[in-house]
Amino acid sequence: MMRDLLVELTEQVVPIVELMALAVIVIGTVEAFLRGIPGALKGDSAHPAIRSIWMRYSRWLVAGLTFQLAADIIETSVTPSWGEIGQVSAIAVIRTFLNFFLERDQRELRELEAEDTAARLAEPEEPA
Repeated sequence: MMRDLLVELTEQVVPIVELMALAVIVIGTVEAFLRGIPGALKGDSAHPAIRSIWMRYSRWLVAGLTFQLAADIIETSVTPSWGEIGQVSAIAVIRTFLNFFLERDQRELRELEAEDTAARLAEPEEPA
C-alpha cells in the first residue's frame, strides 16, 4: 500500500522536476544567446564580458543538470534497475566534471579580472 503510494507520487513529481530542469536550461540558453550576440558580432571572444556570459551560462547548465539528476534519483528510488542506476551514475559523473571545470574557469576569470583591475590602478592618470 505505502509502496504504491510512493510509486504514484513519484510518477507525478518526476515530470515536474524534469520540466523545471528544462526551464532552467532554456532560460539560461536564451539569456546567454541574447547577452552574447553583441560580443559575437564584434568578434571578440576573449573579452572578459564574453567570458562572463559563458561562465553564467555554464552555471545555468549545471543547475539544469542538477535538476535532471534529482528527477532521475527520485525515479530510481522507487524502481531501480541497473540501467537506471547507470544513467544516474553517468549524469552524476558528468555533473561532477562540469562543476570541476566550472570552478576552475571561475577561478581563472577572477584572477584575470584582478589582474585587469591591478593594471588599471597602476596606470598613471592623464592630466585633465
